[in-house]
Amino acid sequence: MILPLFTGGQKGGKQFDMTIGPYKISPIETGDFRLDGGSMFGVVPKVLWSRTNPADEQNRIAMTMRVLLIEGEGRKILVDTGLGRKEKDSFLEMYAVDFSRNTLESSLSARGVRPEEITDVILTHLHFDHCGGATRMESGQAAPVFAKARHYVQRRQFEHALQASERDRASFLPHNYLPLREAGLLDLVDGEVELFPGIHVLVAEGHTPAMQTVKIQDGDQVLWFAADLIPMSAHVPLPYIMGYDLRPLTTLAEKKRWLPQALSEKWVIVYEHDPLVPAGRLTANERGHIVAGESVPA
Repeated sequence: MILPLFTGGQKGGKQFDMTIGPYKISPIETGDFRLDGGSMFGVVPKVLWSRTNPADEQNRIAMTMRVLLIEGEGRKILVDTGLGRKEKDSFLEMYAVDFSRNTLESSLSARGVRPEEITDVILTHLHFDHCGGATRMESGQAAPVFAKARHYVQRRQFEHALQASERDRASFLPHNYLPLREAGLLDLVDGEVELFPGIHVLVAEGHTPAMQTVKIQDGDQVLWFAADLIPMSAHVPLPYIMGYDLRPLTTLAEKKRWLPQALSEKWVIVYEHDPLVPAGRLTANERGHIVAGESVPA
């Protein structure tokens, strides 16, 4: 039986619920921020990307940090954790971080979930805007927020974070993930696996080594949390690839691999950073190119 994808809430980043198999899935927001528009769209000219993502006076575009809360089978699972609240004011100003609408804590509280109830945290990768909320400052030291949860990250992503180059070192902040290892809460994953019944991780290599996207499915429907492979609905077209990606041609190949399947099987894609479109299905335009289609909820 196909159950309603979304119930309740409002558009524009408010609360929505999905049901897939035994799981209730809630895309929730953890804060807003801005990144350089040119960096977000790579070789695509500003005259094109600014039509959908206008920039501010510093050329930054509006973005959000959306994560998943998955409840079912005796588990409460988070996919990514947003930025967290540890960083200095200068850092927050650089990225125009705004917690006035929501935080991870407030969004979980609105769902009636306490941090100590989280059983598992799947980290797509270890860039600060995806894993920073996994730790907080306690007595001047970073400590795990979800002290009873197992935290899953790909082994090669963790190893890369420990020896990142000058090209991407600023994206990896050790106080976001080393306390998880020190507390014995970190599980290193090798490749594409089914972490829980119906919840698979699919590995993408273009953005950063061994980023894991999350695919949730039953016999009728599929939800795909694409992380930074497709951070916003505007990134669905093949050429729209971030300048941040370490291997942009690999990203292109990965989009060619997964997007046709997502189109034909009507996957719902959750856009982790889109401030206006939480999720949607794909469509083909008049030239046969795959583009963002029906928003979910419509």
